[in-house]
Amino acid sequence: MLLDRINQPEDLKPLTISELETLAQQIRDFLIENLSATGGHLAPNLGVVELTLAIHYLFDSPRDKFIFDVGHQSYVHKILTGRKDRFDTLRKYKGLCGFIKRSESDHDVWEAGHSSTSLSAAMGMALARDLKQETNRVVAIIGDGALTGGMALEALNHIGHEKRKMMVILNDNEMSIAPNVGALHNYLGRIRSDRHYVKAKEELEGLLRKIPAIGGTLAKTAERVKDSLKYMLVSGMLFEEFGLTYLGPIDGHNLSALLEALKQADNVDGPVLVHVITRKGKGYSPAEADSHTWHGISPYKIESGQVLKAVGPPMYTEVFGNTLIELAEQDSRIVAVTPAMPGGSGLLKFAAAFPDRMIDVGIAEQHAATLCAALAMEGIKPVFAVYSTFLQRAYDQVVHDICRQNLNVAFAIDRAGFVGADGETHQGVYDIAFLRHVPNLVLMMPKDENELRHMLKTAMEYNDGPIAVRYPRMNGVGVKLDEALQPLPIGTWDVVREGDGAAILAIGPMVQLAEEAADILKKDGMNVLVINARFIKPLDEAMLMQLAKERRNILTLEEGSLLGGFGSSVLEFYAERDISDLHVKPLGVPDVFVEHGSVKEQRAEIGLTVEQIVHEIKAMMPKIQRQRA
Repeated sequence: MLLDRINQPEDLKPLTISELETLAQQIRDFLIENLSATGGHLAPNLGVVELTLAIHYLFDSPRDKFIFDVGHQSYVHKILTGRKDRFDTLRKYKGLCGFIKRSESDHDVWEAGHSSTSLSAAMGMALARDLKQETNRVVAIIGDGALTGGMALEALNHIGHEKRKMMVILNDNEMSIAPNVGALHNYLGRIRSDRHYVKAKEELEGLLRKIPAIGGTLAKTAERVKDSLKYMLVSGMLFEEFGLTYLGPIDGHNLSALLEALKQADNVDGPVLVHVITRKGKGYSPAEADSHTWHGISPYKIESGQVLKAVGPPMYTEVFGNTLIELAEQDSRIVAVTPAMPGGSGLLKFAAAFPDRMIDVGIAEQHAATLCAALAMEGIKPVFAVYSTFLQRAYDQVVHDICRQNLNVAFAIDRAGFVGADGETHQGVYDIAFLRHVPNLVLMMPKDENELRHMLKTAMEYNDGPIAVRYPRMNGVGVKLDEALQPLPIGTWDVVREGDGAAILAIGPMVQLAEEAADILKKDGMNVLVINARFIKPLDEAMLMQLAKERRNILTLEEGSLLGGFGSSVLEFYAERDISDLHVKPLGVPDVFVEHGSVKEQRAEIGLTVEQIVHEIKAMMPKIQRQRA
């Protein structure tokens, strides 16, 4: 098989176009077969097979820099750069990463799991190349969705200003293309990228300007005519106005057309944008029919496309979406806001039920946050549904526009804690640390899916400022859901297990781990107190003072950053009050980035396990005995 002979990009160079087309089909078959076992980002990668082959065929990675925006469409790149034999480990613990990973290969030059970063990175690499007086190419591959991000537009503005030689490939998988329009644009592209044409045009304009009196007028008239024709004929004038030469649109599954367009683009001295039309899921009918579902997919049956999902309690995300519908039926002020994640955030049913109250702003978290601030200011009740890792992108707006003005915005923070196979770029372990120190904000996390429902009710009835509920990417624990929703008293914790020994303060899924550890400890004659510390901010100060009065040593549990996290807030509470005669030990995520794997493996890596909890409590016992002696 041809694919067996491809181990590095140079193995592509001797191939004919026909052989490249055969290889493209073999790569698709390889992806469909392997991802049926591992899961992963299937549809995006099926869509860029020919595009990835084309850039590796024409250019010279890693000398030439290929910068993939987000990176979830980089599987073909990994196959062509010596990693196809590791695809059975894709997204598994210590296995192949689902995104670009610099430690995996010299061909991986830029890491990203968030969108809209590629153009800024490419601009930086182009500037560095020129400062070092080198001659390598810089090629950024960005999707039409990522191009909506404000950072991408900022970068385009700078790229057009600097006029450095670099290539932007716009992978557009939403538009269709008519052959006649494509032919016209390819024709114009060939003219505008031809070096002899550009030189002749410049010489003619220079000559006209040298003619006394009328030369300048003629030159200006010629320029106006040229611009008018461009506006009439070239759909990429937006990019032209940014200062980039526009080529396309090109059929991204036609290798001959792709190669020709990329050759033309390589002839342009300054920045050039190649507009490529692709189809997500290309070559696998289930993924073509529903590219949204197949964007990131669990293991599946190849023949039927049936997704193999474990049967169990509903996901927290699903409970959130269903509960928000219930609440919106009772309160017409409620609207949902999402930055291009209606499906991932569980809002598709909400969108169907309340189309006028569902606001998808695209990949624009900063805009979403400030939009919510203005909505709240006008008496609307916005619910900003966002992944924890993506909320990082809107930090200034959360502080400056929402919390500083003490506006009634509700944050539904999904994927809080470890996220499993998506790994370090998507871990939701930092939001406690970057939110709890912001004035006016209330922050809570439920121990189960039923408590999540009550927290959403709490958030919708809270009128004293911003409030956030964070919840994990996992199934609920299977508890019965209450029909009647009741708001929770702000800043109150819940004792889930009485005990006369040490106290465990746990948040979210850590409550389950604490209870499991308590069962083990009980067999050894130790009865620990387990508290569901559901309000991360404000703390339950009365309960904390009671624990100090009883001289209980405390273990805090959080699937979040130890630096600045929940455990830190408990330590700060006692330090501020000069309470020093009890031991507080926080357990959480240390000062490292935790890579991809299962959530269980990620917890084990940092010692956030039942066994470690038992060990820590037993280590506290001598201290407790000495203090009480």
